[in-house]
Amino acid sequence: MQNLSRRSFLKSTAAATSGLLFIPGCISNSPNNRLNIAVIGVGGRGKANWSKVPRENIIAMCDVDDNRASAGYNMFPKARKFKDFRVMFDKMAKDIDAVIISTPDHTHFAATMIAMELGMHVYVEKPLAHNIWQLRTLKKAAKYYNIVSQMGNQGHTTDGIRSIKEWYEQGHLGQVTEVHAWHGKINFGPGKYFTMPDTFPPPIDPVPNYLDWDLWQGPAKFKPFNSTYAPRSWRGYYDYGNGLLGDWSCHTLDGPFWALDLGMPHTVTADVINPRTEHNFVGDQSVVTMEFSARGSKAPVTLKWYEGPLPEMMPNNNPDWKIKKFDKSGMMMIGDKNTLLTGSRPNFGPRLAIENEAWEEFKKSPPEKTIPRTHEENPVKEWTDAIKENTLPGSNFDYSADLTEMALVGVLAQRFATKINYDAENMKVTNRSDLDDYIKEPTREGWSFGENS
Repeated sequence: MQNLSRRSFLKSTAAATSGLLFIPGCISNSPNNRLNIAVIGVGGRGKANWSKVPRENIIAMCDVDDNRASAGYNMFPKARKFKDFRVMFDKMAKDIDAVIISTPDHTHFAATMIAMELGMHVYVEKPLAHNIWQLRTLKKAAKYYNIVSQMGNQGHTTDGIRSIKEWYEQGHLGQVTEVHAWHGKINFGPGKYFTMPDTFPPPIDPVPNYLDWDLWQGPAKFKPFNSTYAPRSWRGYYDYGNGLLGDWSCHTLDGPFWALDLGMPHTVTADVINPRTEHNFVGDQSVVTMEFSARGSKAPVTLKWYEGPLPEMMPNNNPDWKIKKFDKSGMMMIGDKNTLLTGSRPNFGPRLAIENEAWEEFKKSPPEKTIPRTHEENPVKEWTDAIKENTLPGSNFDYSADLTEMALVGVLAQRFATKINYDAENMKVTNRSDLDDYIKEPTREGWSFGENS
């Protein structure tokens, strides 16, 4: 990876942490071309992604877990198979047009940067990257290398999120000053997305014969294997994932982030029950409060993210909410005219929190649809079409890096159960300089891509 790195890019962007380089220009693919696509991360979310574009040409598949990849491998017997995406890029760089990356958070950046430097278009699962420096770098690199990028938050392609933005912009909510989002309590258990080890540090388990554990860890500091790390429950460890907030905020907070043009919070406070800071493991329950400044005519916003039992944790003293039952997960935007409510994704039943009779009347004369619609819940197809049509999809890195950065500032406060004063312009935590080490994390030898340069 050191040899692949274009130092001209890294030198030109290392000092500047915001701003754009240039707008993507002409893309040579015609609408009738089949794209040659490489897949990194074949099972799980990988299959959910590559299965959305059956008309494209899957020519390479890469996975460190033969067990999870086996079904995909069998479906594409002619595709070349790899365990190490660095080797795949070395051997097939001239053949690949685009890459779908569906690996754990901590390996997104390395795979995406190599692909972009080789001129490949990239689709990356959410959250886009593991730390804030990586997000800023990916955002610039997508423009520098003139590629079409997309993050995989399905809700951003839907009618639901467009309705949220249209209802707000057409004045149906009024001035929004509060956002509340929740996702229930983390339920730890074997085979679930969050599994707790028997002890901390986790005991050493034998590495399964189908898993390359060294490659799975990639740029992260090496640790002996434990079954609670892989294949599913890595999200609970901050070395690899970003907890529940990192996992779901790119869905649940996508609507208010886009509609309200939130930008970055200046202050984030995390109240965490039973924090496990010394073990780099998620806490049981928490409330994360983000404070956003005014944006032009838009009022300052307080956003609260809840992980815990509902409705006990929610402030329920506002008579205008008129909500009798909370779902396990969801989001509210509270305006001085109306409150908007959705499920965990922006397309999960967006509605105004008004009595049913008034809601039925609202639906009979709905607000004007002013935002073009796209492929409902198919961000992969939106991305491949954008490549062929010389456009950019909605959750391209210029947008999705910012959405993810907002979330990761919250994750950082949650990880250390602390208050953060965030200077977004300089990418600094001004009240705790020790946390700057987590904005730009060190990487293992052999995986450096400018982080240590």
